[in-house]
Amino acid sequence: MPYYEGDGVTLYHGDCRDRRDWLAADVLVTDPPYGIGWTRGVNAARASKAHAGIANDGDTALRDWALAEWGERPAVVFGSLYAPFPSPLRHLLVWEKPRDAGVVGSTTGYRRDVEAVFLLGPWPKRSAAWGSVVRSAMPNIGSPSSPAGRTGHPHTKPVDLLCQLIERAPLGAVADPFAGSGSTLVAAKMLGRRAVGVEMDERYCETAARRLSQGVLALEGVA
Repeated sequence: MPYYEGDGVTLYHGDCRDRRDWLAADVLVTDPPYGIGWTRGVNAARASKAHAGIANDGDTALRDWALAEWGERPAVVFGSLYAPFPSPLRHLLVWEKPRDAGVVGSTTGYRRDVEAVFLLGPWPKRSAAWGSVVRSAMPNIGSPSSPAGRTGHPHTKPVDLLCQLIERAPLGAVADPFAGSGSTLVAAKMLGRRAVGVEMDERYCETAARRLSQGVLALEGVA
């Protein structure tokens, strides 16, 4: 039974290895565990709470399993520049984050403020129209008004960024087997695209369902 269903969007609570409805969609847009063993300590100066980490983030095995199951179909997959890339890679985009990103843990003087976005599978042939650096209009990434601050999920992606990526992706229903707090599903709903997501942590299913239930969806974190 779906955790949420409405306006062409369906969210399931469970493990994507068991709840396989997402495999019936047309284009994969997802933010899987990166394989970097991410954790976060307390940072009082940034009002940042500790976080023990993301399930299955010790390696890229779960991401690679999902991509193998997805097969030769279009995919947009967030990832790390410090972990093995998925293969075969069609194109690499770079998400340039706001200026407050990547400060903690930087030891070289350069912020770690970019993230990979991998394009995989077949894509329609088009004339070059967009740069490979993508950005969100959100002004910050670490404040209570940021997407992560609003949802409680540390890796919540901005909805306007997901809208860009989905608009430029091939047509059809969108799948997100690692739905988290639901940004991919929210963006798909805003664009009138059918979508199906799976999330194993019920607290984030609750957050995603609440966001999807809003009568008028806003681009959270932009204003």
